[in-house]
Amino acid sequence: MTSHALDVLESALKAERDALNGQDVEALLHSTEGKMQALRLAEASVMPADASERISALASYNRENGLLLARRRRAVAFALRQLGRSESVGYDTRGNRAHSAYSRSIAIA
Repeated sequence: MTSHALDVLESALKAERDALNGQDVEALLHSTEGKMQALRLAEASVMPADASERISALASYNRENGLLLARRRRAVAFALRQLGRSESVGYDTRGNRAHSAYSRSIAIA
């Protein structure tokens, strides 16, 4: 990987972090695409011997972003459950995804 490829990847990871912290879905989708492009560029580049420490730091940064994303997903799942909806989808007896949505009434008027 060249230094340029690592710079592009670091920039993409920072954009992803900003989108996660700002709870901006559009920015998150855009930054994820940027991260994938940066990873493709990095994979196509030759890695210098002294880049392993920086790569480890970027991998750690990516894992931290993944933890933020998981936390956001749990918050959305909790909110959906409170509203009587569930984002989880089960499987039928044939192994196909079941498309029936579970719902419960929040209150009776």
